[in-house]
Amino acid sequence: MLDDLQAQAQRCSELIKQSKSISVLTGAGISTGAGIPDFRGPQGLYVSRQYDPDKVFDINYFLTDPKPFFDFARDFITLEAKIKPTFTHRFLSDLESQGKLKGIITQNIDALHQQAGSENVLELHGNFLENFCIECDKKYSYEFVKDKITRGEIPYCVCGGVIKPDVVFFGENVKFLEEAYALAESVDLFLIIGTSCVVYPAATIPSLTTGKVVVVNQQAVAIPSANIVLSVQEDIDRFFQSVAECLV
Repeated sequence: MLDDLQAQAQRCSELIKQSKSISVLTGAGISTGAGIPDFRGPQGLYVSRQYDPDKVFDINYFLTDPKPFFDFARDFITLEAKIKPTFTHRFLSDLESQGKLKGIITQNIDALHQQAGSENVLELHGNFLENFCIECDKKYSYEFVKDKITRGEIPYCVCGGVIKPDVVFFGENVKFLEEAYALAESVDLFLIIGTSCVVYPAATIPSLTTGKVVVVNQQAVAIPSANIVLSVQEDIDRFFQSVAECLV
């Protein structure tokens, strides 16, 4: 594998130029530059224990006591209102507008890809924009739920049921998995950005591509794929800024 940042960026740019179709799998690492901590990073939820992930994201616990999730959601929504897409989010949007990038598969719930202008985004873990009552399935707007959450309230439906953002919890099926598999199978270049690929079933997606695989993550990623042609351990935005310069 190449060690020099510039050489790695040059190699990545060549792969992008040669490619006719690209898809991407992104994780929390792509958004740390925007100010959202990686849950599994040094300051993340799973290390700091600021919130107990076994309570926050477990669907069975939520059905018993939704308060831990909404405590987390209040802080997340407040943070989300202040953040902007990173250079890499915008870089991927540009690739899509050029017709190179066919779609993004993301494990993130921050909607930064859409804010950056990407249109074909498969959000495996959902987002906060759609909300529904867990009892009667009545739909509620993001603004309605956001107002309740930011005031420290648990949002309730007119029927008395709890209103749940359409975020995938442990114990629930991920979204768009078949579409993600099909997208991975259809391209000749697959980029893995900002994910350690330890969460299933998202971690199974790279194994389905027959195209060349590029991995960009600050920590090492263990993926059993013979298709990996470039593995980069660098700051993600710094790396893709170099790639963009090579593409000019």
